[in-house]
Amino acid sequence: MIKLGFVSAVVADLSFEATVDLAAEKGFDCVEMLCWPAGKAERRYAGVTHIDVASLDERRAAEILKYCDKKRVAISGLGYYPNLLEAGPQAEVYREHLLKVIDAAARLGVGIANTFVGRDHTRGLEENFQLFQEIWPAIVKHAEQKKVKIGIENCPMLFSRDEWPGGKNLAVSPVVWRRMFQLIPSANFGLNYDPSHMVWQQMDYLRPIQEFKDRIFHVHLKDAKLLPDRLAEVGILATPLEYHSPKLPGLGDVNWGRFFSALTDIRYNGAACIEVEDRAFENSLEARQASLVQSRNYLKQFLTLS
Repeated sequence: MIKLGFVSAVVADLSFEATVDLAAEKGFDCVEMLCWPAGKAERRYAGVTHIDVASLDERRAAEILKYCDKKRVAISGLGYYPNLLEAGPQAEVYREHLLKVIDAAARLGVGIANTFVGRDHTRGLEENFQLFQEIWPAIVKHAEQKKVKIGIENCPMLFSRDEWPGGKNLAVSPVVWRRMFQLIPSANFGLNYDPSHMVWQQMDYLRPIQEFKDRIFHVHLKDAKLLPDRLAEVGILATPLEYHSPKLPGLGDVNWGRFFSALTDIRYNGAACIEVEDRAFENSLEARQASLVQSRNYLKQFLTLS
């Protein structure tokens, strides 16, 4: 049975406990808890700390688990999405924090840590694969030792001018995923699959599900609406937000019936978490909470909810 949840970034202004309370009140099975280092956000949807992994000790872990159990809300995964292949010393800081996220996932019994592969956006594909081979095997080995799976989201991170020309996440397409998994064949290394990023790249978001069925560890539920009039004006080489808009599930171009049909075909029974990046619902906490309810009401037609 697929477990319906949401990504905690949508309620960045709530505490961990209040976020779990919200999930319980609105009938969600789980939440992906974001685990950025405490401090100021460096971009939209970043910098959210619902679990501070740097200070997570056995006492706090026990409190978290007890609270989730009391409210009957699971943690679907721990999320942290920096650029791990960024040029410069900051990338090492990111990688050290990811190891703490993996450790926390093990301590909490969550078993999944979601992130980006990263990319040096100023360098080509082959150079980035060299970086990948230098950096990622040790991270995956650490996850194996902790019995934690790493779910790589397929977002290109190619939205703003400082992310051009290559984007800040390598794992954008089936041809890249195939090569990643050939280089690191670990069963603990897989995908946090988001169909919306395939939509605006004008790619088939259904076909990869069967091929990568053993690598899909976690799912993000976000929609995307292509804007044909804008695309006709600016073309695919424009920054993507010039010709598409992130939307709530059901308000964009993803065929959710076919998507969930594909997931059930592969017997996926993990978490599927609503990710709200729809600017039409960002004006207030109340609007963002309402966006979760609206998304839940739309998606439950495709799910057998617990």
